[in-house]
Amino acid sequence: MFLLGSAAAASSLVLPLALNAQSKTGKKAENKKEEGEEDVSTNEDLMREHGVLNRILLIYDESRRRLENKNKAKEFNPDVTIKAAGLIKKFVEDYHEKLEENHLFPRFEKAGKLVELVKTLRAQHAVGRSLTDNIIVSVKAKNLDSAYASMGSFIHMYRPHEAREDTVLFPALHEIVSRHEYDAMGEQFEAIERKTFGGDGFDMAVDQVTDLEKTLGIYDLAQFTPHL
Repeated sequence: MFLLGSAAAASSLVLPLALNAQSKTGKKAENKKEEGEEDVSTNEDLMREHGVLNRILLIYDESRRRLENKNKAKEFNPDVTIKAAGLIKKFVEDYHEKLEENHLFPRFEKAGKLVELVKTLRAQHAVGRSLTDNIIVSVKAKNLDSAYASMGSFIHMYRPHEAREDTVLFPALHEIVSRHEYDAMGEQFEAIERKTFGGDGFDMAVDQVTDLEKTLGIYDLAQFTPHL
């Protein structure tokens, strides 16, 4: 009887404590939603940043198209190209790629997984930075042939580069880190982003890309739909 009574008493204590813990957890979640914070996973964070990169590649595509067409050459906007390259430098190269180089690549190298892929990705980051510098310098110097070539090389390299990261590297992250470490990385990336940009860097980058697209007249998504 004593044992049964003790067990009953213990269970009567455990249940309120469990409910209290759940209540606190629920309140934390509600407070987070009220504050407008996002619960973004590590891979989602990195992949949506690739979305920003892709939109800048479309700006490069349009800039090159205008340089190719003599009738459109006068519509080439050097300011837009320089701003697009500047955003690549600030958001992609100095922030996004640094996250990969400092927090992702070393984990794969330590685990001995996808080492050759990581080696190639690192090398392409370095080449990409040189191309970005050349785009800015060439446009400012009105050396448009050089800018045209550098934008082409950048597009040619980065479309498969980011596709390989999205479909091979990022999914494999789950194989080399625990769930806890994966979640912690997401929180760490968010903290770095806010410290780097003084707020939500992703939203800021999207706003800047949107403005550049509107300036070029390529913001309306419907214009990309083929007429069959």
